[in-house]
Formats: sequence, C-alpha cells, structure tokens
Amino acid sequence: MTHSYPLAQELIIDPQGQIQKVVLKLQDYQKIIEAFEDEELLHAILAVKDETPLTMEQAMGELGEE
Repeated sequence: MTHSYPLAQELIIDPQGQIQKVVLKLQDYQKIIEAFEDEELLHAILAVKDETPLTMEQAMGELGEE
C-alpha cells in the first residue's frame, strides 16, 4: 500500500483499515515543511505587491505604534 504514498516509510492502519498515521524520513518531512513555508511566503508577497512601499521613517513609526 505504501507504493501509493511515495514518501511514506510506513503507514499506521486502524482496525478498520483506515490510514491513521504516516511515517516519513526526517529529510522528506523537512522538504514538505519548506514547500509550505515557500507557498505562504509567495501568498504574502502577492498580497502586498501592489502596495506603495513605506519610507524608513514611516516603517519605523508604524513599528513604534505597536
């Protein structure tokens, strides 16, 4: 069954035969996390791409207001 899940080292199955957990190599897990983080960064960049950049003074002023 792991052939359907190429990164899975082991599948943990419940008594009904449903997959409950997947065991991955740490390196594969880290790559998945990096991919999610990269996608989140892309969404953040796209969300502000049309905004006017702040000057250093404006940015520092906004930081001081927090």
